[in-house]
Amino acid sequence: MEWMLMPLKRYFDFEGRSRRKEFWMFTLFYVLIVLLPIVMLGIGAAASGGSDEMSPLIALGFGLIGLIALACLIPSIAVQVRRFHDQDKSGWLILLNFIPAGGIVILVFMCLEGTRGPNQYGPDPKQ
Repeated sequence: MEWMLMPLKRYFDFEGRSRRKEFWMFTLFYVLIVLLPIVMLGIGAAASGGSDEMSPLIALGFGLIGLIALACLIPSIAVQVRRFHDQDKSGWLILLNFIPAGGIVILVFMCLEGTRGPNQYGPDPKQ
């Protein structure tokens, strides 16, 4: 659980390095947290019975998804930047997210192991 919450503790920390474990555990945490409002959306849609009115449960589900996305935006960017730093690359590579197929490139980089030993961004987080 500590690894899941570490990026939230380092909210605006774009300095230093982060391990793959920190990135992937935060990603798992984010997915699990977003699943709750999605379940609420499904229940609300089933409860509305196909009517044109939006169920309050559906509105609450969409609101929660929006709040969660806003709350986790900065930590997710920061942990990606620190992952790039762990590989001795510039954090500006997160801008690849804005080009077509850039997300796939980012995914590959997030799976790569970091450089061993200290680099220009700090000491090895595995040591």
